[in-house]
Formats: sequence, C-alpha cells, structure tokens
Amino acid sequence: MASPINIPVYSDVLVLLGTAGIIIPLVHRFGFNPVLGYLVAGAVLGPLGLGSFIGQFPLLYWFSVVDAKNVAGIAELGIVFLLFLIGMELSYERLKTMRRLVFGLGSLQIALSAAAIAAVVTLAGGKPPVSLIIGACLALSSTAIVVEVLSRQGRLNTTAGRASFAVLLAQDLAVAPLLLFISIYGAGGSGSVAGALLLALANAAIALGVIVVVGRVVMRPLFRLVASAGMSDLFVATTLFVIVATGVAAAVAGFSMALGAFVAGLLLAETEFRKAIETAIDPFKGLLLGLFFFTVGMNIDFRELARDPVWLLGGAIGLVAMKAIILIALARLFRVSWRASIETGLLLGPGGEFAFVGIGMATTLGLIDAKVSSFTVALTSLTMMLIPALSHVARRLAPMVREDKPLDPELSVVPSASTGHAIVVGHGRVGQVVCSMLDRHQLRYIAVDNDAAAVPEQRRQGRTVYYGEATNPEFLKSCGLMEAAAVIVTISGAKGIDEIVAQVRALRQDMPVVSRARDADHARHLYQIGVTDAVPETIEASLLLSEAALIGLGVAMGLVVASIHEKRDEFRHELQQASGGTRPAGETTGVRRKLSRGRRHSE
Repeated sequence: MASPINIPVYSDVLVLLGTAGIIIPLVHRFGFNPVLGYLVAGAVLGPLGLGSFIGQFPLLYWFSVVDAKNVAGIAELGIVFLLFLIGMELSYERLKTMRRLVFGLGSLQIALSAAAIAAVVTLAGGKPPVSLIIGACLALSSTAIVVEVLSRQGRLNTTAGRASFAVLLAQDLAVAPLLLFISIYGAGGSGSVAGALLLALANAAIALGVIVVVGRVVMRPLFRLVASAGMSDLFVATTLFVIVATGVAAAVAGFSMALGAFVAGLLLAETEFRKAIETAIDPFKGLLLGLFFFTVGMNIDFRELARDPVWLLGGAIGLVAMKAIILIALARLFRVSWRASIETGLLLGPGGEFAFVGIGMATTLGLIDAKVSSFTVALTSLTMMLIPALSHVARRLAPMVREDKPLDPELSVVPSASTGHAIVVGHGRVGQVVCSMLDRHQLRYIAVDNDAAAVPEQRRQGRTVYYGEATNPEFLKSCGLMEAAAVIVTISGAKGIDEIVAQVRALRQDMPVVSRARDADHARHLYQIGVTDAVPETIEASLLLSEAALIGLGVAMGLVVASIHEKRDEFRHELQQASGGTRPAGETTGVRRKLSRGRRHSE
C-alpha cells in the first residue's frame, strides 16, 4: 500500500508551478511584466485572496494557496539566488568603473531618501529605529522590474539607463548591511541593547570572516575539480551546494541566508567560473525569483486597499514623488542631464522587492506590527506595479524639458557633403570595429550615434562620428543618405533597428542596408522588413569558433576560410528564404565598388 502524501503541501506547490507554467506565459504574451504577473497572481491566488473563500467554495482548494508556510521554503531560495547573483555582478572592476555614480549618487540617494521617509514615519507616530528600518526599506527600488523594463526597451546603455543601474547597484550593496542592521536590532530587543549589538557584530564578523576565508581557500579549487570532470550536471549541483551552504552558514550564525549567498557571489565574481556559474543557475533563478514574488503577492491584502484607499493612494504618490525629487536633484548635482534625471527619478521612485524582505524580517522579529507591515507591503506593491507606466510617462515627459546646460560644440557639427560613402549607425564597440575596418580598406564613411557624452570625446580623438538620431529622416538626409552607397546598422536594440530600417526604406528603396542581428530569428525578421544583409551574432560566433577549431586541428587555412564562407552563404540563403526575401545578384559587389571610388573623407 502506498504511503499517504501531504496533500495540502502538494496542492499549494501545484498552484505555484501552475502559475509559472500557465499564467505567466499568458501574461508575457500580452506584453505585461512577468514580475507584476507573479505579484498579482500571488495576491489573487493566495490565502488572503481566493484562499479566504475556500469555506464557501471548497473547489477553490485546488486553485489557491491554503497555507503560505507550505511554499515559504521554496520562495526563500528565490531571494537567496537573487542576492547571490547581485554579489556576482559586483566585481571589483565594475565597481571601479562606475564608482562615481555608485558610491556618490547611489549612496546619497539611499541616505537622503531613507532619512526623509523615516522622518515622515516618525511624525506619524513611529519609533525612530523602526522608522529608520521602514525608511531604509522604502528607499530601495526594484532592480528586477527596472532592469527588465530598460532591457526590453533597449535603453540600458542610455544615460538614464546607466544612471539607474548605478543607483540600483548601490542599493544592492546596501541590502546586506540593511538586513544585518535589522538582525542586530532584533537580537538586541531584550536586555542591554548596546551589549546585544556588540555581541551580534562580533558574531557577524566571525561568521562572515569564516565564510570569506573558507570560500577563498575552498571554492576555486572545488570548481576546478568539478570542471575537470567535464560533467555539467555535477557543475550545477556544486553551484547549488555552494549557494545553499553559504546561506545556511549565515543562518546558523543568526543572519539571513541571503546575506551568506551575497558573500558567496562576491567571492566567485572574480573567478574564471563566473560565466559558467551564471549559466548553470539561470534556469533556477527565473523560476525561484518568480515564486518569491508570488509569495510576496500573497502578503497583499486587497481588503487593505478597501480599508484605507485614500491613505494608500496618497502614500504611493507621496513615496514616488519624494524619492523622485530627491533623485532628480542629486542626479543634476552629478551632472546628469535634466531629461535623464527625470527618467531616472520616475523609474526609481517606486519601492522595490527588498522592502518585502526587510519588512518581513522586521515583522518576524517583532519590530513592526502586522498592521503596519501589511500597509507597507501593499504600498510597496502598488508603487512597483506603476513602474512600466512611469517609464512611459518619463519617456514622454523628458523630451519636453529644455536643457539648460550648453551643448558641447562637437554635438552641433553637421556632416560634410559627400557621395558614395557608407553611413555607420552606432559608434559603440561594434561600430568602432566596423569603422576601423573601413579605414583599413580606405573606404569613405561617416558614423552617427545618439550618445551625447561619448560623441564629443570620440570626435576629439579624430574619429568621424556625428551626434544625432538615425530614426530622424531629416538627420539621415543631412548625413548624405540620398547619395550614400550603403547603411550599416551596428546598434543592438531591435526596436531601434526596425525604426532605422523603416526610415531608410521610406527615403531610398534601393539603399543596401547591412544590419547587426541578435540571432537567426531576429535576422529573418530583418530580412522581412527590408535589410539587404543581416549578421546574426550567434551564427557569426559559431562560425569563428569553427574556424579556430578547424585550423587548430590541422586543416589548411585556405580550405577552412573557403568552407566558412560557404557555410555563411548557406546560412544567409536559408534565412532569406525563410523570410521570403531575396537579394539581387551582384548587390554586395556593387556596394564594394561604390565605396571604393575614393578614400574616406576627412573633415
């Protein structure tokens, strides 16, 4: 006879997995943010949503979570993985490159926002230490949603994207000290607070010291040993072991598992296994984070909205406005443009996922009562749901703001009249390589970019690059589009590429357009909208890898180069055929002939 199973636990887990496998794909299909989908699903399907009606409708037992404790362990792993990945991102070199915005702008934003929010909470009757905890928690923004929104819009490399990411990086760094402070204050709740604080700090120093020392001695040799076995499943198991083990070590010392995982991420960030580890845990990360947000949503009580709708709405507006104003002022102090400052302020004005962690920990330790916790969680959730809408408002509002800062003279330089040249759209790392190859073959070109900070510096280095938006037909005409031989698109954003190709095709149907593509599917799409040639990054990487491998195995270089060219033409033909497009014979040769009629023009 089969042993009985714990039906309540399995039914609740099935609801979570059903949400991830059925509801979230539908949410994504309709263009909504998956994180918000998990939050709303948790609120609707949780014990405070449909679960509260099981007594009247017993069938809801199979479609809602009955007891949050049944899935709490799985959800806790989500935040553990998030902190681990944040630690992996915070390598020394990355912090050094962004130190001015991270430690300057980001640190000031956290301090001033926390102080301002804490002051409001204190005026409302909160105790100063508790007010500080709430202020610090609400001062943080949503890394998961903001980064996802910026990435989906292809705006991570814009001024606003870089400023937002720098502030989020500083906030991520502040999470571990915040959790530590809450733990320490909770431990010092009885007896001598000063003594408890000192004891907790000593325990923290010893525990984290042991984790760091053991990690440095053990982790790299351990991963080398596992990697030498050549078994991917063992590598995944070792990665999971390290994350959970360091988390458990921190928990045994009296701190959160997330703090231990954060330290483990920092230790592994500088090793050669960083990318392999990120790849290994990627399938787990998304699911576990989603389940974490689902359990956060379970804490949202819709009755709270009905109980204090005015206070909740007023609090949400006040929180976003207060943080946005502080951040805009600080961003201007750090010489960020008005437009980027406004967009950054509105994006980071709402609360973030770590408020749930901090508030939840403080509530568990008895520092915050249940009613205040419920209101704060509902307030944070409401503001997080507004992030996509605020991003849209920011992008509409920012262009209306007049910049007071005088333009760099280099930004106003217009392209000289030319014919038979190439127009290279985008002068980032890919665009610079393309331009250098055109230089090497003495082909004429001009490069255009919309990065107002990078263009002046590049022009002073003698590069032929102009500032402007390639989606603007008048700017394209000023670049000599009507007389150009080809357009080469090197930017990575799919939406931006589509807009540029559409404008070029509207002005010149016969213009050869060569564009960068992310993968084969993206390349097929580009052929459909009219590009002459699409270069998928994944296919090119595989061809280069094949070329290096064949030469390394002793195949004659001439045969390798010929076979690689043949394979590339096969890929191109397949993609064009799949998209229903064809390329006129001899068109590439015609482009080369047009470009080679003269040397690259100089200013």
